[in-house]
Amino acid sequence: MLDTTPLTKAVDHFADRLRAAPQSRLQRSAAAEALALAREFSRWVQRVEEPGTEPREMPDAGMFAVADQILVAAHDLALVLKSDDEVAEAVRRVEEARQRAGV
Repeated sequence: MLDTTPLTKAVDHFADRLRAAPQSRLQRSAAAEALALAREFSRWVQRVEEPGTEPREMPDAGMFAVADQILVAAHDLALVLKSDDEVAEAVRRVEEARQRAGV
C-alpha cells in the first residue's frame, strides 16, 4: 500500500496555517493560492477516476472555506495516487502553493 502520509502532513500544515492567517493575508493571496491548489488536485483526481471526461471545477466557497477545500481535495488525491513519485509531486505542489500564499 502506498504511503501518502507526506502529502497529508503537508496539506494539514498548509490548512492549519490558512486557518491561523489574518483575514488580510487571506484576501491578499493566500485564499486564492489555496483555492487554485484545491482545484488542481480536484482536476487530477477527476482525470484518474473519469478519464476522457471534462473535469468539473471546484467552486469558490469563500476565503474562510479554502482550508477545508484543500484538505478534501488532497485527501481525495491521496486515494488515487499510484506511486511515490506522484506523492512527492503532490507534496511539492503543496509546498510551492504554501510559499506563494505566504503562510
